[in-house]
Amino acid sequence: MIAASAKAVSAAPTIRQGDERLIKLTENAAKKVTTLLTKQGRPTGVLRVAVMGGGCSGLQYKMDLQDAPANRDILVESAGVRVVVDPKSALYVTGSELDYVDALTEGGFKVKNPNAATSCSCGESFSA
Repeated sequence: MIAASAKAVSAAPTIRQGDERLIKLTENAAKKVTTLLTKQGRPTGVLRVAVMGGGCSGLQYKMDLQDAPANRDILVESAGVRVVVDPKSALYVTGSELDYVDALTEGGFKVKNPNAATSCSCGESFSA
């Protein structure tokens, strides 16, 4: 009986609460994410922001809409949107601002990252 209850406790995800010093959304980005979550039928979902190896500058951003935070995520509420970042990605995105530009050319989500030493001309990858 003790082993079963210990297993149930360890199965619950551990999520840390963060704040906008980790990542902040502009009003435009928040509106777009909220619209996308609603269209996908996940009005209480989260935006996952991650950093992965790749791109022409070495690192690139990956954004995804999910139902809920995962184990060890850092959860930030910004402009009414719940954003999650894994601990490894948090090292690279701390202090970043996510914006959304609605334009025919060069539109979409834009990350202003104070940790990026260089970025490529496409603006989708960076080095730290």
